[in-house]
Amino acid sequence: MLARRPRRSLLAIALTLALPLAGPALAQQAPDQASGSDTASDKRHDQPTDLDSVVVTASPLRASAEDLAQPVEVLSGEKLDEARGATLGETIGKLPGVQSSNFGAGVGRPIIRGLEGPRVGVLSGGMATQDVSTVSQDHNVSVEPFLADQIEVLKGPATLLYGSGAIGGVVNVVDGRIAEKPLDETVSGRAEVRHDTVNDGFTGMARVDAMGADGALVLHADGVYRNNKDYQTPLGRQRNSFVDTKTGALGASLVGDLGFLGFSASRYEDSYGNPGEPGDIAAGEAGVHLEMKQSRFESKAGINQEFGIFSGLRASVAHTDYEHVEFEGEEVGTRFTNEATEGRLELTHKPFGGWIGAFGLQGYDRTFEAIGEEAFVPRTRTKGYGAFVTEQNEWDALQVELGARVDRIESNPATGFDRSFTPLSLSAGAIWKFNEAWRLSLNLDRAERAPAEEELFADGPHVATASFEIGDADLRKERANQFELGLHYHGARFEAKLSAYQTNFDGFIYLSDTGLIEDDLPVRQWSQADARFRGFEAEAIAHVFDGDAGKFDVRVFGDRVRATLDEGGNLPRIAPARFGGELRWNASSWRASLGATRYMKQDDVAVGETPTDGYTLVDAHLAYHWDTDQLGWELFLDGTNLTDQEARVHTSFLKDTVVLPGRGVAFGVRMFF
Repeated sequence: MLARRPRRSLLAIALTLALPLAGPALAQQAPDQASGSDTASDKRHDQPTDLDSVVVTASPLRASAEDLAQPVEVLSGEKLDEARGATLGETIGKLPGVQSSNFGAGVGRPIIRGLEGPRVGVLSGGMATQDVSTVSQDHNVSVEPFLADQIEVLKGPATLLYGSGAIGGVVNVVDGRIAEKPLDETVSGRAEVRHDTVNDGFTGMARVDAMGADGALVLHADGVYRNNKDYQTPLGRQRNSFVDTKTGALGASLVGDLGFLGFSASRYEDSYGNPGEPGDIAAGEAGVHLEMKQSRFESKAGINQEFGIFSGLRASVAHTDYEHVEFEGEEVGTRFTNEATEGRLELTHKPFGGWIGAFGLQGYDRTFEAIGEEAFVPRTRTKGYGAFVTEQNEWDALQVELGARVDRIESNPATGFDRSFTPLSLSAGAIWKFNEAWRLSLNLDRAERAPAEEELFADGPHVATASFEIGDADLRKERANQFELGLHYHGARFEAKLSAYQTNFDGFIYLSDTGLIEDDLPVRQWSQADARFRGFEAEAIAHVFDGDAGKFDVRVFGDRVRATLDEGGNLPRIAPARFGGELRWNASSWRASLGATRYMKQDDVAVGETPTDGYTLVDAHLAYHWDTDQLGWELFLDGTNLTDQEARVHTSFLKDTVVLPGRGVAFGVRMFF
């Protein structure tokens, strides 16, 4: 097992970046800008009560969630602070229709409506993360949730905006590393330190944004350090479940009335154990762990003024160098690398006959390679180019959205069997606001996906799936035809939304058992067959009381997805149905919540797959906020799995040997300036 590094000083980790930049600027602020009697003076928590009104940056038109026909969830402000976890999937896994994969504490990739891996795009500031988390279930996403300003989840096909790898949806992490407009204050930022009892863990983070006197130059710095030991479960310690993360970034932007131009550089390092291979200490056998490193460089530019027929422009370029090594004790097992460059251009146009919209171009060039005993996918260079258009118009209470996209994707493996695909995606959506409170939405999507490298070219033992994987270089495009109907009520005392959907897949690509054995491993073949996903998700919030004692809200939610092959049988590792409830209280300085989520038994399983028992997770949160002359402070206490339930994640390949953490309490302090 990887040797633990000494734990660093809390203040050194959380405030090293913050204090040098914050000190001089805070001294210049007028007292009334930095002090106050409630959280409203703290802009970090000065969020809209209704998150549907938050601007969704993943949309070229920068619309709010309320104004988009496609269902969107936005996590920000206090609710994001309460939800933050070591992985992206853990952070957003309680949103309706969203769950998380699991390969121990170090891995959690989002699952949207039963779809994951190469069907769900994960973006950082609107650009793909370009890690290798889609290649294998034991690879984590190279995104740090503790640095997010907000997280946006586009549910349903998002291929129109983000291409072939978003046929199931998109998760966009907004980090604000490149400023697009002047700051509201000369300097602002936040810092946090926390301790988790369930894994004797420490997390420290800091973020600072500062601008010059003329407001033209904006600087950014952020950093996170996390050290979590093996976590405790109701059955004892989960061996080899440690996580050690270090990440940080620097950014600079020139901003003004005309637009902006900025650059950022970031480094992400993550080391975590594979609890599926914990080793045997008594026999002197060390466990398996992964060490991930990624360097990323981004440049973004924008024009905010009209020119010609256009009303604005956004351009982005990102270059990523990614590497992770899988160690068996001290010995190198397999090394994965991914070098990628991606560019994106969005042009919004002036109204034309009542229509507003955007044109876009996107392209990428990446080279993936695996070296070592688990190199089950050959070195592959993949190039993709795409063009899209999206348009929107309104007629009184009716809003219509139309869009189209075409891509060209070429995969060139070292084995010489080249493949190329031309996915085409079409989308139509409508919103009928038949009064001030009610809204009905309809979405029709035809989305296509090119097969991923591992689906086409895999050929060898894959330890993470405990199988000998074989790809199929003759796979054709995967096509999804989706119909979705949604109903949304937004009143002063009550809010509710309900959606039902069905997606028919033509040529769904999945890993099937062959019944053969190779190298003592079951042989699994990437195959194609027609499939159908159907499900629903619902959420309701009642504002039951608002008075001197504070505000009391009650929230209930539920979701379910059913996935079957047209020829008969269930698809494997589909997230179980669940429902839950939460009571929230907010006063001038205090806030608290108590909630429970019931995960149902999953017995709609594929051939050879075992069912998973249901379980209930109970969580609670408590925070107290106060302001000093120039700083905002917050003490918090978060409890998870308070009833110490034995919980197994059905979507995990390790569900029979790895359980979720038991009862845990996290406590710490946040600072805002």
